[in-house]
Amino acid sequence: MKLQILNFKFKIFSIIFLLFTIHCSLYTAVFAEEKWPGVDESVVEKYAKEHGREAREPLINTDQGDLLLFVFLLAGTVGGFAAGYYWRVLTERRDRNTEIGGSLSQGK
Repeated sequence: MKLQILNFKFKIFSIIFLLFTIHCSLYTAVFAEEKWPGVDESVVEKYAKEHGREAREPLINTDQGDLLLFVFLLAGTVGGFAAGYYWRVLTERRDRNTEIGGSLSQGK
């Protein structure tokens, strides 16, 4: 009986939390009238204009299509390969009897 009450309370809490989360996300989506300016627009561009340097096109424009996504995919693949290749070195526990080279010290 006690288990059923706890299970019921958990379900009620989960439903209320889910509804609250949906309400908050919809509230911000509906009432966000305009895009907030970022640091680049509000600070960096302001000082650049004051000092006579206007904005120009970037050398590699990552706003086109999925180029930025592809760059992050490549970086994750390289990082994952390196971590996988050196997994034993990263996770093995070094004993006090082992030297840096990995061989056991003699005579102790």
